[in-house]
Amino acid sequence: MKQSVSITSPRTKGKHIFQKIIDYARRRKEAKQHRIADLKKEVKFDEHSVPIEELYARYQTDPRQGLTSEQAQNRLLEDGSNALAPPKRTPAWIKFLKQMAGGFALLLWLGAILCFMCYGIQIQMVENPGGDYLYLGIALVAVVFITGVFSFYQEAKTSRIMDSFKKMIPQYAVVLRDGEKKNLKADELVVGDIIDIKFGDRIPADIRILSAHGFKIDNSSLTGESEPQSRMPEFTDDNPLETKNLAFFSTYAVEGTCIGLVVRTGDDTVMGRIARLVTAIKPVQTPIAKEITHFVKIITAFAAVLGLSFFTFAFIIGYFWLDAVIFLVGIIVANVPEGLLATMTVCLSLTAKHMAKKNCLVKNLEAVETLGSTSVICSDKTGTLTQNRMTVAHAWFDNKIFGTSVGSAPREGPTSPSPSSPSTAQCNYKLTSPGKGAGDPNSQLDRECIGWKSLLRCVMLCSRAEFKNEAENLAKPVAERSCNGDASESALLKCAEIMCGEVIDYRRRNPKVVEIPFNSSNKFQVSVHLTDDGDRRYLLAMKGAPERILDRCDTILIDGEELAMNDEWRASFQEAYAQLGGLGERVLGFCDVRLPEDEFPPGYAFSAEDEPNFPLVGMRFLGLMSMIDPPRVNVPMAVERCRSAGIKVIMVTGDHPITATAIARAVGIISPKSETRGEIAARRGVPVESVDAKEARACVVHGTDLRSMPLSELTAILRQHPEIVFARTSPQDKVNIVEAVQSLGAVVAVTGDGVNDSPALKKADIGIAMGIAGSDVSKEAADMILLDDNFASIVTGVEEGRNIFDNLKKAICYVLSSNFPELMPFLMYILTDIPLALGTVTILCIDLGTDIIPTIACAYERPEADIMNRPPRDPKRDKLVSRRMLAMGYGLIGMILSTAGFFVFFVVMAEMGFWTSRLVGIRRSWEAKTCTDLVDSYGQEWTFEQRKVLEATAQTAFFISIVQMQWINIFIVRTRRLSTFHKPMRDHHLLLSVLFETALGCLLVYTPGMDEGLSLYFVKGMWWLPTLPFLVFTLAFDEFRKYLIRRNPGGFIEDETCY
Repeated sequence: MKQSVSITSPRTKGKHIFQKIIDYARRRKEAKQHRIADLKKEVKFDEHSVPIEELYARYQTDPRQGLTSEQAQNRLLEDGSNALAPPKRTPAWIKFLKQMAGGFALLLWLGAILCFMCYGIQIQMVENPGGDYLYLGIALVAVVFITGVFSFYQEAKTSRIMDSFKKMIPQYAVVLRDGEKKNLKADELVVGDIIDIKFGDRIPADIRILSAHGFKIDNSSLTGESEPQSRMPEFTDDNPLETKNLAFFSTYAVEGTCIGLVVRTGDDTVMGRIARLVTAIKPVQTPIAKEITHFVKIITAFAAVLGLSFFTFAFIIGYFWLDAVIFLVGIIVANVPEGLLATMTVCLSLTAKHMAKKNCLVKNLEAVETLGSTSVICSDKTGTLTQNRMTVAHAWFDNKIFGTSVGSAPREGPTSPSPSSPSTAQCNYKLTSPGKGAGDPNSQLDRECIGWKSLLRCVMLCSRAEFKNEAENLAKPVAERSCNGDASESALLKCAEIMCGEVIDYRRRNPKVVEIPFNSSNKFQVSVHLTDDGDRRYLLAMKGAPERILDRCDTILIDGEELAMNDEWRASFQEAYAQLGGLGERVLGFCDVRLPEDEFPPGYAFSAEDEPNFPLVGMRFLGLMSMIDPPRVNVPMAVERCRSAGIKVIMVTGDHPITATAIARAVGIISPKSETRGEIAARRGVPVESVDAKEARACVVHGTDLRSMPLSELTAILRQHPEIVFARTSPQDKVNIVEAVQSLGAVVAVTGDGVNDSPALKKADIGIAMGIAGSDVSKEAADMILLDDNFASIVTGVEEGRNIFDNLKKAICYVLSSNFPELMPFLMYILTDIPLALGTVTILCIDLGTDIIPTIACAYERPEADIMNRPPRDPKRDKLVSRRMLAMGYGLIGMILSTAGFFVFFVVMAEMGFWTSRLVGIRRSWEAKTCTDLVDSYGQEWTFEQRKVLEATAQTAFFISIVQMQWINIFIVRTRRLSTFHKPMRDHHLLLSVLFETALGCLLVYTPGMDEGLSLYFVKGMWWLPTLPFLVFTLAFDEFRKYLIRRNPGGFIEDETCY
C-alpha cells in the first residue's frame, strides 16, 4: 500500500527555521527576565532558624570530626569551587568594533560607502573620472578609524587603571577535616565544613555560628552598617541579614573568635547572589548616546529627503541618471558633518582628563555627560556621605551634654595635660537635637574640670584598643591613624589621644592588673589598675551599655562631688541618653570605684574566671560618651549645591533609620525645618495615621515597609516628598528604588562603595563607586570612580557634565553653520545650472581641517555663571540637536555664511569676465570638454582647462570666505543669551584656534602644489575683503537677536532661535 509523502517546499522550510530562531530568542529573553526577577527577590534562608542538629544531619557533618576528605572532594566536584564566577568580559575586539560602528560612526560609514559607490559608477561611465569622491570616502573611513582607535585607547587605559585596584591575595581557612584541623585554600571549602575564624580573617563562606567568644564582624560592605556587629550562636531574627547567628562571605572579623558551619559557598552565598544580579542587569543607554542616535536620525532623514527630492527633480528636468545620482550623493555627503565625530570624541576625552585631575575617574567617555544630565542622586551613607570612621561626638557629665572636636582635629604632636593646654573643645559638626533635654549638644567643655578628667581616665584605662605600631601610621594625624580594636574603642582612643595625649604611656604608668573583656551577655567591660596619682588603692574602671552601667552605680560624680544616685539623677540620665540616642549616636556609659585597701591590699590576687573575686556593684557613675560615623566636612555644601542645581539627593542605606536620619539632617538631605510624618504626629500628639503624607516634606522609609510596598505607593512617595531617606535596605531594595525613580523619567546617579551597592550602580544611568574604600565588585559595576571617596567631587562632575553638554551644543551649532554653505552649492548647481561653487575636496578641507580646532576649543569654554543654578535638562525636551538649533545653524547663520560665500564666488567670476547673469544656465557648456571657445560677458573665449582653473579659483575664494565667517561664528556660539562682549575671554584656546584656522587656510591656499593635490588655487589679497561686511552684519544681527531674547524672555525669538 502506497504511503503519502508530504513534501515541504524550501520556502515553507525556511519559514519554520526562522520561526524556531525567533522562538528560541524569545525563550532566552524570558528566561533571563525570570532570572533577574528571581535575583531581585529577598534572599531565602532557613539555615539560621533550624536546630543545629538538623543542619548536621542535612549536611551529614560530624561536629567533632567534620567532613571526611572523600565527602569534601565529592561536594567540590558537585558544587564547584568556593569562589565567585568572574563576570563575563566583553572581548577587546568587540569593544573596538563598537567604537568603529556605533552611533555617529554609522553615519560616516554610510557617507563613505556612498562615495565609493559614486566613484565606482564614475569609473564605469566616465572616461577620466575625478578622484574627489574617492578621496572623500577614504577621508571618512580614516576619521572613523582614528577616532575609534582613540576612544578605544581611552577606555582601555581606564580598564588598566581598574585592574590596579584589585588585590589578588590568596586566602586560607582553618578547616576541621577527618578529625584534624587543616589549613586549606578558601576556594576548597564545601557546604558542611566546620571552620575556625579569628580576628582579622575574611569570612570565607556563608556560615552558621556554632560558638563565639566576643566575635564581631564588619558588615559594612554588605549592609552598610558602619559599626561592627556582634555574632553569637543564638537565633535572633527571621531576616537572615539581621540575625546574629550568621556571618557572610567576604565580610571581615574585627574582634574575637568563632567556630562556624559552612552553609553556602561561591555563587550560592548572599554575596554571590548580589554578584550574579550585577552581571545579569543590562547597562542603561547613556543620555549622550541617545542624543547622538537622535542627531544621526535627524541628519540622515534630512539628507535623505533633500537628496531624494533633488534627485527626482533633476531626473524630471532632464538630467542624465548618472548626474542625478552624483547630485544625490553630493547632497547627502554635504550634510554629513565629517569632523563632528572627532570633535565629540576629543571634547569628551578632554573633559574626562580634566575630571581625573579632580579625582573623578571616568571609565566610559559617555558617562562624562551623563553626570551633567543627572536629576536624582541616590547616595549610600557609609563611606560616601560619612567618613567611615567612628568618632566621639558628645559627652555627658556634670549633668550637661558637651561636644568634642575630634572629628576633624588638626595634626598635633602628643601633649600632656597642662595649664597651657586649650581649655575648651567644641563639636566639629552640628547635629540637630530632638529636644532641649539635658542641654545643648554643642556646648563647650572645660578640659580642666574634675568630671571630664575622671571620665577621660576611665576611657583611657578601660580599653584594649591601641594604635598600630608602625612609623608611617604614627606619623599621621591622630584622627587618621589605624588602630587594633573595634570601631568604638578606636574612636575612644583617638578622642583621649587628642584631648590628653600619650595614652599608651599613661597606661604603662597605670598598669592593668585584671580584666573582664566585653561580651554580649554582660554588655560591659571591666579592668582593675594600679595608679600613679599617689592613691595606693586599686582603681576599677568599667564601661558598657549605659543602662547596665547605671544599674551597678550607687553614686554619681557631679561638679567634682560624689552624690547619691536617686530618681532625679536617673531621670537626668534617661533624658541625656534619649537625646544622644535620638541623634543616631552609639552611647556608652562609664563608671569607676576605688577598691578598699583593707580588702584588696597591694599584691592582691585578682581573678576574673567564672565568678570574679572583686565587686562589680557600688560604682560611681562618671558619664556618657556617644559616637557616630561623622559626615564628611564638605558634604553639606555639596548637597546644598545639588539642591540649587535642581538635583534631588536621596539617601539609600542599610543602616538604622535613626542613624540614617541623623546623618541626613547633618548633611542637609533633610533640611532643618523639614519634618517627617512621625515628627509631625509627635509634635501634635496624634497618631501617625492621622497626618496627611503630603504635609510632610521629609520621609524616612524602612526597608521592611519598602519590601511590602507596591510600585504605585513607592512612586507616590518619590513624587510627594522632596527629602527622602531609605534605611535598612537590601541590595535588591536599592535596585527597585533606582527603577522606580527612572520610571518617573529621572536620570539617576547612584553612589556606593560596598558589594551591596553594586546592583544599583549597574542599574543606574551612571554608577559612581569609591576608589579608596570601594570593593572591587562596586568598581567593576560603576561608570565613574571617585578617587578620593568624596561626595563633593560629584558636584564637580555634575558641573563638568553640564558644561560639556553646553559646549557640545556650541560645537555642533558651529559645525552645522558651515554645513549649510557646503550644501547650497549643490542645490544651486541643480536649480540654476551655474558652475559648482564648492568642491567635495574643499568641503573636506573645511570639515576635517579649518573647523576641527575651533570646535575642539569649545570644549575649553568655561561654564556660564548660572550653570549650577538651573534645573537639570529634560531629556525629552532639551535635545543636543533641536529644531531651534537647526533653525539657527541652517536657517540664520548658515544662510548668512552661504550668502557671503556666493558673493565672493560671483565677485571672482565677475572680475575674471563671467557676470552672474552669464553664469546662470551655463553648466552644460561649462562642463563640456569639447567646448573650447565658451564666451564670457566680455566676449573672451575660454577653453575647458581654463574654465576649470577659474572654477577652482572661485571655489577657493568661497572656501576662504567660509573660513573668515567662522571667525565671528566661533565667538557668537559662546553664549546663548548673553552678549558676546559680556563674556570675558579668560583663556587663550579660542583665540589660538582662530589663528590656527586662518593659518591652515592660508597654508592650503598659498602653498605651491596645492592646485594639483587639493584643487586649491592662489587667491588675491583683495578677494579677502568682500567678506568683511558680512562679518559685521553677522555680529550685529546676533547681538540684536540676543538683546531681544534678554528683553523678552520666553518670547517668540527665544522659542525659535535659542538652542
